[in-house]
Amino acid sequence: MKHILVPIGSTESAKTTLQYAIDFAHVINAKIFVFRAYSAQSKAGTIININAIIERETNLYLKTMVSSCNQKGVEIKLISAKGSVLDSVDAIDSELGIDLIIVGAKSNSIKEGLFLGNTAGSLVKKSNLSVLTVPENYVFSPVSSVLMAFKSGVIKSKTVLKPLQFIIDKFNAEINLLLVKTPEYTEEDLLLHKDLEAFKATLTVTENATTFQGVLEHIKTHNPDMLCVFRRKRGFFKKLWEKNTILKEEFNSKVPVLVLKGK
Repeated sequence: MKHILVPIGSTESAKTTLQYAIDFAHVINAKIFVFRAYSAQSKAGTIININAIIERETNLYLKTMVSSCNQKGVEIKLISAKGSVLDSVDAIDSELGIDLIIVGAKSNSIKEGLFLGNTAGSLVKKSNLSVLTVPENYVFSPVSSVLMAFKSGVIKSKTVLKPLQFIIDKFNAEINLLLVKTPEYTEEDLLLHKDLEAFKATLTVTENATTFQGVLEHIKTHNPDMLCVFRRKRGFFKKLWEKNTILKEEFNSKVPVLVLKGK
């Protein structure tokens, strides 16, 4: 894992999210790309180049944000791009090769009840990259234990587990697997992929209506530093992932959530 993309918004917790990303990158020796998208609609007859002004202000904002953090010798590059966040992320990935997105779980929405705001939620839903969502004002600490929840041990992507494998290697993290047997499970779902079998410390099998309910039942028992889930069509929080925003009453996590996706 060499390249981490950190989208920065105008939230009060943006600085702590960036500091978390820097601390994380420092441990795994990765480079950070701090990113912000902007848009401008110029009116007919306007002489001033609005795009240039907004781009300049965006870069200044990013520089100010980075300079306010303890950079710990991490290589940090700034990227401002005109257009939507998703289109810009795809373009950045195509050019640079992004291994992980780290984003704050809450956006600058006035809805205090949001766990995932529109930006974080849309990245989780629509981006093909793995995303690490960090709770508001969460302070980095080494990852010693991860609870990985899923309802099928079948893995078809060769790259989907790479971010988790880096965490295991760099932090010497313990991985506790939670296999949730939902009503529509098949016998194939209960067979663990060889890579899951190789790095598991423990395996808990539970029966619940949804993977979400299985996590709620067992997360306090495991008390992990990180929750890890798959983003796939019949995976974790299938209903929740159908929209860009997720309410805290629907799901909330006090620890970072790593959403794995393979290309």
